[in-house]
Amino acid sequence: MTNEATKNVKEIAIPVADPNDPYAVPAAMPSSVDHAARSFDMNDFPAPDRKQDEWRYTPIERISEFFDTFKPSGETQIEVSMIDGSPLVEGVQLSQVKLGEAPSGTVSKPNDRVSAVEWNSGATATVIELSGEINQPVLVKVHGAGEDLDAFHLVISAADKCHADVVVEHDGDARLAEGVEITTGKDSHISATFIQEWDKTAKHVGNHRIHVGEGASLRHSVVTLGGDVVRIRMDQDFGGPEGDLNMLGIYFVDPGEHIEHRTMVVHNHPECKSRVVYKGALDGKGAHSTWVGNALIQPTAPGTDSYELNRNLVLTPGAIADSEPNLEIENGNIVGAGHASSVGRFDDEELFYLQSRGIPETEARKLVVRGFFGELVEEIGIPAISEHLMDVIDRRLARGESDAMAQVLEDK
Repeated sequence: MTNEATKNVKEIAIPVADPNDPYAVPAAMPSSVDHAARSFDMNDFPAPDRKQDEWRYTPIERISEFFDTFKPSGETQIEVSMIDGSPLVEGVQLSQVKLGEAPSGTVSKPNDRVSAVEWNSGATATVIELSGEINQPVLVKVHGAGEDLDAFHLVISAADKCHADVVVEHDGDARLAEGVEITTGKDSHISATFIQEWDKTAKHVGNHRIHVGEGASLRHSVVTLGGDVVRIRMDQDFGGPEGDLNMLGIYFVDPGEHIEHRTMVVHNHPECKSRVVYKGALDGKGAHSTWVGNALIQPTAPGTDSYELNRNLVLTPGAIADSEPNLEIENGNIVGAGHASSVGRFDDEELFYLQSRGIPETEARKLVVRGFFGELVEEIGIPAISEHLMDVIDRRLARGESDAMAQVLEDK
């Protein structure tokens, strides 16, 4: 090529991502799996519609009362104690603050219409501050005592190097919009377990916003065992390197119920680890579960180790399980990242094996389901509730058998 021709050649500039501003070039645009707005203003969110990706699995007509601000009824009863019923110990501080007064409103922002409505409808936040070594779990009992709309906002804040467990139990009948903020200090080790054991007519929309501190570990467990419609979204990020997040989920869906869980894990710091494992069983016509898992590994997070798993066991015909894992990787320097999901019926070989050993079919089915859930129940790591959860699952199975027999007799 002559010198004259060289002058007419335009140099091609290849954009290089700036580590201090990873979103400065198109190759590092904000993730498609984390496109939702974050705002305290409900008007920043359109009214939910099944055409919107965030709401396409949700029976929005059954929870439309949560789409606009309301005056909370105040009927929901809240009690906070140690798990054996004794008063709070040293290292556990309970207070009420005006919603918007720190520490409320400090962990991210609402991420959909119903969470923004909860924020704008409520007036106060219940704050639990944890410090030091707390040997017994803290218990928060949330009892629904009416069908009028209500709002509840809970803040769990753990200091640096704190070791503590918190259990939040929901029961009764309610129409509850709930917001939860969790922040864990540097090098803390925290578990937070949320149990939904609502009456069959209850409705519950929840939003958990989670911030895991540098070098901290958090085991976040959600157990949903009842309710007409329960929809819980969980958004999380890390506050520094070497954070460890373990998200566990268990759900059992009866006929006509809709149970939905959505997880969003954001790896935004180096050398952090996350595991998301959700398992559900569906029993009866019209039982509907939805799990949508999102994991995002940003350019600022080399050394990430991430995995998410969802398994669904369909016990009877007519149940529907939606399972959608999403993974977006914007960083090639990672330890590992993966996801898996499955929806299936009973393993015929397992049932045959148990029945060949003289175990009746109904008991064999119970054993298979107990085995399906047992590992996760144990991993929650709180003996005081493990046995109770397995008992509830057994009762649900027994109730399903009774309903099936009643249907057979009715058909005759």
